[in-house]
Amino acid sequence: MSDEISASHILVMHKESQRSSATRTKDEALELINELKEKIAGGADFAEVAEANSDCPSSSNGGSLGSFGRGQMVKPFEEAAFALDVDETSDIVETDFGYHLISRQA
Repeated sequence: MSDEISASHILVMHKESQRSSATRTKDEALELINELKEKIAGGADFAEVAEANSDCPSSSNGGSLGSFGRGQMVKPFEEAAFALDVDETSDIVETDFGYHLISRQA
């Protein structure tokens, strides 16, 4: 198993998220991340969806987080990212920062 992977993500925050300036409710955030998941499943480009919708500063880079190793991300995010195959997109992952979709590059 690899010690380091490359991944991108889409983050949808809500007003209860850590370090959030979002005003949407948790339910609204979940609804939005589900809509984005459906768009990607329907063939939309992950990076374009991230750029247009992600609440993370990485959105300006198509959601790219670059390479990271174990222990660098919060546990639920890390577990989901490392479980993905290359070019696979995760199901919705909830962390203290909000809801994520993760796409593994390498």
